[in-house]
Amino acid sequence: MGLLSRLAGLATPKKATDDVLLVHAMLLMAGADGDIDDSEIAVVRGFACTLPEFKERDFGEIVGEAQKLVRRFGSLKESVSALGELSTPALKAKAFVLAADIALASGDVDEAEDELLTTMQRLLGIDDQTAQSIIWVLQRKYEK
Repeated sequence: MGLLSRLAGLATPKKATDDVLLVHAMLLMAGADGDIDDSEIAVVRGFACTLPEFKERDFGEIVGEAQKLVRRFGSLKESVSALGELSTPALKAKAFVLAADIALASGDVDEAEDELLTTMQRLLGIDDQTAQSIIWVLQRKYEK
């Protein structure tokens, strides 16, 4: 959305769909370090392929819609607030699980990922006990 559209209210941004918001959550975490490389996109694509929300969707199209979402907010960091638009508590929990899984899949969680996950927890309304349980399970998944 351009300057005139924002200031004059000429266009109302289209609300993102739940599938786009789930991919957005994963891409946010993959890009927490400021860059998303091809291997991280492949991980996000792999995760998406296992979820029912993406059964009949083109992944490239969803990523394109997620990129539009980032532009609507002006920056990647600001776009995290869009996750609050997820339609149900179950989908908010799913977004948190997916983001945490992406963070832990790399083998080590850096400060930027940790801060982003904390922000997501707050925005998505995930209580501390649930967040700790999710992290505990995912740590078991990735421990050697």
